[in-house]
Amino acid sequence: MTLIEDFNTLEKRGFRLLPYVLAKNEEDAVQAAKKIGYPVAMKIVSPEIVHKTDVGGVRIKIKNAEMLRNAYKEITENAKGKKIDGILVQKMARKGVELIIGGKKDAQFGHMIVLGLGGIYVEIFRDISARICPLVKSDVEEMVAELKVHPLLEGARGKKPINKKMLERLVLRVCRFMMEEDIKEMDLNPVVFDELGCDIVDVRFSR
Repeated sequence: MTLIEDFNTLEKRGFRLLPYVLAKNEEDAVQAAKKIGYPVAMKIVSPEIVHKTDVGGVRIKIKNAEMLRNAYKEITENAKGKKIDGILVQKMARKGVELIIGGKKDAQFGHMIVLGLGGIYVEIFRDISARICPLVKSDVEEMVAELKVHPLLEGARGKKPINKKMLERLVLRVCRFMMEEDIKEMDLNPVVFDELGCDIVDVRFSR
């Protein structure tokens, strides 16, 4: 499945995603940003590129059309030689704590859910907690408590605690979705949380 098909599938199942448009050319991207409203982020969409940041395929905090045109040229230049489906123009996410919510289907245990520190450093810090499906609210509470970044979620250094009710609902929704659709592997990464709610920034799953 393509990224946009993944997005569409999740939206139909009740997941709320940031406004987005897949632009096929520079003018499409300009019109998409105008429709969505600045600031926006831009990301390369290619079946040959997994880690977009590593190849210079992501630009954030784009505030106007001039910045967008420059970013479009830079991204496409960095991806030269790769098959490109387009450039995703997406509303900028809120500021907050980046988490990963995902899972996989284990041959022995069945579907498992993972919660942890997300973003581009997920594979470096490996701060995650896992549970076997199905989950209930208390399972999510335990997973949160097990994370090393737990103090950040509770509001360290004068920050407000993240919206844990939203986190619980999203983790349980991912669990139901994976079991009902028999998903082999899934990542929502990052999901940015603050005290008010969350923004799902990137999606990947396979059946």
